[in-house]
Amino acid sequence: MTLETAAGGPARTPEILRYTAFSADPAGGNPAGVVLDATGLDDAAQLAIAAELGYSETAFLTAPPEGLGEPGRAFTIRYFSPLAEVAFCGHATVATAVALAERQGPGDLVFATQAGPVPVTVARHDGALRATLTSVEPRIEPIAPADLAEALAALDWPAADLDPALPPRIAYAGARHLVLGAATRARLGKLDYDFDRLAALMHRLDLTTLQLVWREGDTVFHVRDPFPVGGVVEDPATGAAAAAFGAYTRALGLVTAPVTLTLHQGHDLGRPGLLTVDLRSGDPRSHVSGTATRISATDA
Repeated sequence: MTLETAAGGPARTPEILRYTAFSADPAGGNPAGVVLDATGLDDAAQLAIAAELGYSETAFLTAPPEGLGEPGRAFTIRYFSPLAEVAFCGHATVATAVALAERQGPGDLVFATQAGPVPVTVARHDGALRATLTSVEPRIEPIAPADLAEALAALDWPAADLDPALPPRIAYAGARHLVLGAATRARLGKLDYDFDRLAALMHRLDLTTLQLVWREGDTVFHVRDPFPVGGVVEDPATGAAAAAFGAYTRALGLVTAPVTLTLHQGHDLGRPGLLTVDLRSGDPRSHVSGTATRISATDA
């Protein structure tokens, strides 16, 4: 790949790492690109790298804002999909945190994102590194009936296939996601949507993904995330949506903190992943945890 600086001259070729998040198996979870030193790369160069990788997001690290945190443990992070920059990405954050921990040891990190500071703690559990990100403060809002009808039409989901116990809402914990509850696992498993139509609605509502959910048990959910605005049909494991969904469950009284939610994602794509969301008493934020592992260019 040939890159150029904003001034038009040749740019330093960065080291591009590949990790999968929310799985210890390189064939599972959600692949992300990670550039630990993006100094000198302008927006166009970062977007070009993300587009060539083709993953749902690639993360780029540069120096942090002054006073954010301890040197070497604080960074500015930006995320690019193959089509555009996104404000926050959970799986690329987890992947980046594990990549850093492999090089400088576990511990506390903090990332300056466009959505706000996101602390991450990396610890070793049963021999594997596991990252826990703390979301920005979340919020939940209703969706207009006409917008809901358009979303269902784009998905080709009859309204009768929704779970009335999981009412549609837009949830935010760094990025906006429309949460829709499927009445059955079979309904969730059938995802063949109108890519352009759904993308147009999502752009209008400033949505990053749709969080499609089926509830298996009190705290166990299966989820899928269409991501047409990023140029990706479906995201295999979505930390930002998991954080938003955690806030959604608390706001609607579906769970009571303290509680841990278990989210299964990626099984329908053949890339199973596991995300956990901790909701803590006295803390409105979501704490999303998962593993990550380095992969080769041929694994993802």
